[in-house]
Amino acid sequence: MTPGEAHAALAGPLRVALIREAAEAGLADAQALYGQMLLDGMELTKDARVGFGWFMRAAAQGHAMALNMVGRCYDLGWGVRIDKARAAECYAAAAIRGLPEAQYNYATLLALGDGVAQDRPAALSWLLRAAANGFAKAENFVGSFHEDGWATPVDLLAAAQCYARAAHGGDFRGCFNHARMLVRKGRAREALPWVERAGALGNQRFVGQVRDWLAAQDDAELRMRGIAALDRGAGAC
Repeated sequence: MTPGEAHAALAGPLRVALIREAAEAGLADAQALYGQMLLDGMELTKDARVGFGWFMRAAAQGHAMALNMVGRCYDLGWGVRIDKARAAECYAAAAIRGLPEAQYNYATLLALGDGVAQDRPAALSWLLRAAANGFAKAENFVGSFHEDGWATPVDLLAAAQCYARAAHGGDFRGCFNHARMLVRKGRAREALPWVERAGALGNQRFVGQVRDWLAAQDDAELRMRGIAALDRGAGAC
């Protein structure tokens, strides 16, 4: 059998069956993957409730990503009722295990006081750990802390540096914030590629928010060229 034939044989129903068999045999990685496939409706019928059950089985074995996904399910009501306190507990457990996504998610709840007592210094500490692990979304949020003076003095230079790193790391909010800071420095032309990138990476709601920001700018050329760049990015999705 050639590599191509082997890949084809393992695709589709057979691949799903093998993952399901490994999950039922107790392999935590397979349980987490199978839960994600059910949650997303990837290669099988979408069923968030059953997916949540598989995340729970993997989480019971200490699987960090599964713990984070149980938290996401409780946080957003995927296959289970919303319970922000339980979400925070799950995020914290996965964060302690070093998972950047969970460190970011737990920090978000701490920053907002959502399901847990508000603690912005602790939130910043977790965000810094996630950012140090290369998680671009956390880097962008650290930038917001510096810009808004949450748990740290206002420092626009530090904010701009964080946003730049987040943008280069592929975070769509970081792309927009990096562009916004460039505009503040009078470097609108350099900002346009990042506006385009934000449009390419961001969701529809976010693209609408960026469009509103551009429409409110006093600089007519920035408005026109920025909206054109945003549309190019969104059209490339």
